[in-house]
Amino acid sequence: MIPLSDDNPTLRTPVVTYLLLGAIGATWFFIQGAGFDGRALALSVCELGLIPGELTGLARVGQRLPIGGGLYCAVDDLPLNRLTPLTSMFLHGGWGHLLGNCLFFWVFGNNVEDSMGRLRFLVFYGVCGLAAAAAQVMVDPASPIPMVGASGAISGIMGAYLLLYPRVRVNMLFIFFILIRVIPLPAWLVLLWWFFVQLVSGLPQLNQLESQGGVAVWAHVGGFVAGLVLVKLFENRELTSRRTVGRHRLHPDHP
Repeated sequence: MIPLSDDNPTLRTPVVTYLLLGAIGATWFFIQGAGFDGRALALSVCELGLIPGELTGLARVGQRLPIGGGLYCAVDDLPLNRLTPLTSMFLHGGWGHLLGNCLFFWVFGNNVEDSMGRLRFLVFYGVCGLAAAAAQVMVDPASPIPMVGASGAISGIMGAYLLLYPRVRVNMLFIFFILIRVIPLPAWLVLLWWFFVQLVSGLPQLNQLESQGGVAVWAHVGGFVAGLVLVKLFENRELTSRRTVGRHRLHPDHP
């Protein structure tokens, strides 16, 4: 299932959403070489990605991890490592990773920004991203594997959307062999199903004795839970009230 859009118009231009998407895109092209320069991509992930074992000090300095093309990522103890929970939020591992995150962010982020205001939304995004990073570090604190991606912060946005707009319809693209359909589904169903998939995918990692690569699903879980817990703290009730009135004017029969 791929979200394409939602039936939830915004009242104000989502400036912060645009800026964050622009920053993510600029990082991909100008720092990571848009995936076309393998060395630049590997260097960015290794140096600016979050490595749990570097933050906790549980990974042995000098430990090397092969990252393809004959290149290795070595664990170090540089001061820059303390900034990687932030820098890693703007990095991605490939075009699919980048485009998938940007699509989810675009569908759900603009409405959450519209309900919080720009500054609150920016802080909320960062806090959810840090909570996501902390969740992944706690699950595997000695891991030497770099973690990159905006998905932890975006998961927080999705958690906030679940509480703010549970009954809004989300247009989901279903592809099953040659059958392609766009089906509108309530946001609560889409988001709870997504969260359930993350939990099921993450449970086997809790029983693994050694670090393995793959999707950092516990960052997704941590970010989503942070969004659920913090959304009411960051919500601007006046903006939410204006959005509710505006939606009823546009859709008189909307719940």
